[in-house]
Amino acid sequence: MYNWVLWFHIISMVSWFAVLFYLPRLFVYHVENSNNAGFLEVIHVMEMKIYKYIGVPAFWATLLSGIALIVMSTQHYGMNVFAMGGWMHAKLTLVAILVAYFFSLGHYRLKLKENANYKSGKFFRMYNEVPTLLLIGIVALVVVKPF
Repeated sequence: MYNWVLWFHIISMVSWFAVLFYLPRLFVYHVENSNNAGFLEVIHVMEMKIYKYIGVPAFWATLLSGIALIVMSTQHYGMNVFAMGGWMHAKLTLVAILVAYFFSLGHYRLKLKENANYKSGKFFRMYNEVPTLLLIGIVALVVVKPF
């Protein structure tokens, strides 16, 4: 059963990261085309659907399957992953930052919808790099377990 949960966790994570990578790019287009009413109608719908219908379910699936993996590791293998070194603590810290980032995307989506955004396209281009850096750190910690 552990391998199936791991499979589900990886699939969920990939789906969640698709949203984390794509939604800020939509924000760039949104901000840079704010004078085009027809475009804004379409982009509002795209942003909402990507966040609510893909992002939120993928987030919960990733989170819950990750928790299940920790529990199953403890029960099945008789080991506490938190006692095996600091890599899991570091990984979960990066995941917590990623969760905060995800909810910040929801915040920015609502600000853009209300035309109350004060961020530039350049900001969202740079903000779009955050999940890449976190992904590099998280995968490195899981694979290498450096400490």
